Amino acid sequence: MFDITPIHAFSDNFIWLINEPDAGRGAVVDPGDAGPVLRMLDERGLDLVAIVITHGHADHVGGIRRLLERYPGIPVYGPRNEAIPGKTHPLGEGDEISIPDLDATFGIMDIPGHTGGHIAYFDGRPERPVLFCGDTLFSVGCGRVFTGTHDQLHDSLMRIADLPPDTFAYCAHEYTLDNIGFARWVEPENPALKHWEQRCHTRLDQGGDTVPSLLETERAANPFLRIRERAVIEAVERHAGRAMRDSHDTFHTLRHWKDSEYD
Repeated sequence: MFDITPIHAFSDNFIWLINEPDAGRGAVVDPGDAGPVLRMLDERGLDLVAIVITHGHADHVGGIRRLLERYPGIPVYGPRNEAIPGKTHPLGEGDEISIPDLDATFGIMDIPGHTGGHIAYFDGRPERPVLFCGDTLFSVGCGRVFTGTHDQLHDSLMRIADLPPDTFAYCAHEYTLDNIGFARWVEPENPALKHWEQRCHTRLDQGGDTVPSLLETERAANPFLRIRERAVIEAVERHAGRAMRDSHDTFHTLRHWKDSEYD
């Protein structure tokens, strides 16, 4: 089984390094900045064999060209419906990739909403299912809507929520404590949320990160995955001053609440 290591970039981005122990090779997910990637590769004595992209925002693709200068000819996997620099393998729903020289095979999920063509990479092996979800799902939050729609993002998050609960979700930003602050507005008495907040503080105090998180945790603590829960619906209705029509309405209203009054 491959290892996954965070490479920190900008103020809060995660670039994910995938490498098989002792293989001397690695792949990176969403390299918005080439500098920290090259430093990590040099420190570990790794050759880069693939670049994996979830969507086309600059903080996810900005390092591709420089990486290709060092490692010409390596595959660049990315969403079929978005412009990705150097893309060699356009991907969409139902595709599958095996990264060269690594014990890594991923199924592709279309998860639009944050952007119109956003994809995720899912390895469902039972010993450790993993999901690289970019900016669609964050721990205790979700991405803003840019070139997609709220209905798309709702549906994408519900698809993610249906994955195995022991799936490790590797998102692309360290936003967790900020997201927890908003989630406490929505469900101030949620015991799972309180427990996850304590664990996150412990992780950060010990010099770690709050990501990845388990989908089991997200289902229990993330209001954007809990839009069918009575407590969340009632909180959104109190905020909006009206009844919610359905889960899409609840999600759209919840996302607007966070956009307009918390972020």
